[in-house]
Amino acid sequence: MAREQAFIPEKDLYANFQEVVPPLKPKEAIDEANRCLFCYDAPCIKACPTGIDIPSFIKKIATGNLYGSAKTIMESNPVGASCARVCPTSELCEGACVLNDASRPIRIGQLQRHATDWAIRNQAVLFQSGEPNGRKVAIVGAGPAGLSAARELARLGYEVTVYEAKEKAGGLNTYGIVSFRLPQEIPLWEAEQVESLGVCFRYGVKVGVDIPAQELVDRYDSVLLAVGMGPVPRLGIEGEDLEGVWEAISFIEDTKTKTLTTDLTGKKVAVIGAGNTAIDAATCSVRLGAEKVQIFYRRTQKEMTAYDFEYEFAKQDGVEFRWKVAPKRILGTGGKVTGLELIRMELGEPDEKGRRRPIPIPDSEFIVEVDYVIKAIGQERQLSLIDAFGLVHRNGVPVVEEGTYRTSRANVFAAGDCIFEVGKTDAMVVEAAEQGKRAAYAIHNALEEKHRSH
Repeated sequence: MAREQAFIPEKDLYANFQEVVPPLKPKEAIDEANRCLFCYDAPCIKACPTGIDIPSFIKKIATGNLYGSAKTIMESNPVGASCARVCPTSELCEGACVLNDASRPIRIGQLQRHATDWAIRNQAVLFQSGEPNGRKVAIVGAGPAGLSAARELARLGYEVTVYEAKEKAGGLNTYGIVSFRLPQEIPLWEAEQVESLGVCFRYGVKVGVDIPAQELVDRYDSVLLAVGMGPVPRLGIEGEDLEGVWEAISFIEDTKTKTLTTDLTGKKVAVIGAGNTAIDAATCSVRLGAEKVQIFYRRTQKEMTAYDFEYEFAKQDGVEFRWKVAPKRILGTGGKVTGLELIRMELGEPDEKGRRRPIPIPDSEFIVEVDYVIKAIGQERQLSLIDAFGLVHRNGVPVVEEGTYRTSRANVFAAGDCIFEVGKTDAMVVEAAEQGKRAAYAIHNALEEKHRSH
C-alpha cells in the first residue's frame, strides 16, 4: 500500500491528512476483478482471519453486483470497510494469492474497499435484526471486537447494550489509526450498521467507574469484555514530565478529533518505539511540518513489530530509523524539551517471548537535539476493570477458555486486544473482529444450553 513518491509537506494541514491511497476507478476495479482466477478451495480465504469468501465478492464486482459484494464482505467481517484499508494484506489474503508466482497478486484490499465504499455512498442496508429472544447481553467496549459481537448477537435476536467510555464507537479504528490511512467516517459507518439493528450504545460511560461491574453481571444474561488496551506506560526516565513529551495514542487521537492547529514546522521529533503506532506518530509529525523525524528502537529492524509496508511508508515520508538505541533521559530548558540522551544497545539471548534481549553498552551514551518526544512503547492492560469483574488473569490478560472466550466467571466473556498476548498472535483489527464474532456465538450457545437445561 506504499505510495510511488515521497510525501511533500503542504501548508494546508487538512490536505496533508487526506487518504494517501486513492480508490480504484470503476473500470480499474472491473479489470482487476476479471484478473481473479476464482480458485476452488481458494488460499486467500484460508489466509483471511474472518474467512471472507474473496472469490465470491470479487466475482460480484466483475458482474456489477456491488451490493452483493459488500454484503459478502460484511457478512464475514463486520468491520470489513476498515480492514480494506488497514489489514496487512500482503501478509494475509494477497500474500496467499496464487498469482504471486506468475505475475502480481489480485489487489484484494483495494477491491474490498471499492465494494464497501459503494455501500457507504449508497447508504446500503445490509443486515436485519433477528426475532427477539428475550435475552440481554452487555458489551463493554465499542471497538472492532465489541462491534462484531454486537452485530452477531443482534442478528440472533438479543437485546444488546454497548458501554463505551469514548464519545464515539470504533475504538482504535476511530481514534488510534491515522486519518490518511483510515478516515473516521469509515468505522463510524460500521458502527451505524450495528446501531441500525437496534443495538443500544451508551457513550461516555466507564464501567467500573460510572456503573459498577457487578451491576452489569446482575442485569444481563451475559457480559462481554471487549475493552482493548489501556494507557501508554511511563518510560521511567528523567525529564518525562517536561512539556513536549507526548503519548503516541493521544497524539494521533488529537489529529482525528480536534482542529489541526499543532504546527511542527521546523521542529525535530523523536519517536520511541517501532510498532505500527510509532509509525503513525512519526508520519503524523511529518504531515504537521516537522523538519526531522527519527524513530529510536532498542532492537533491530528484524525485531520491530511494525508491518513491512508501514516501514516502507515511513521511509518514503523521510522518517529516519535509529536501531539498537534506548532513551536514558530527556533534557530540557525552562520546562520544555531540548534534547534526548540515548544509550547504544547490543542484543543478547532471546527472552521469554523469543526476541533477543537488548543490553546497554557501557559508556555509549550520546545526545540528539529534539523539540518533542513521542512515546510509542505499547499500552498497559485494563487491570482495574478486570479486577472490578473479579476475573482470573495473567499479567493483566484475562484467562479465557479456548474456543469459548469464557472467563473465570461463567457469564462473563472476553475478546479482542484485551486478551491478546504478545508472542501468541498479532493484535490485528481483523483478528479482533473474528474474536468478537466467535465470542458472540459462544455466548449464544452457552445461553441456549442453559435454557435447555432448565
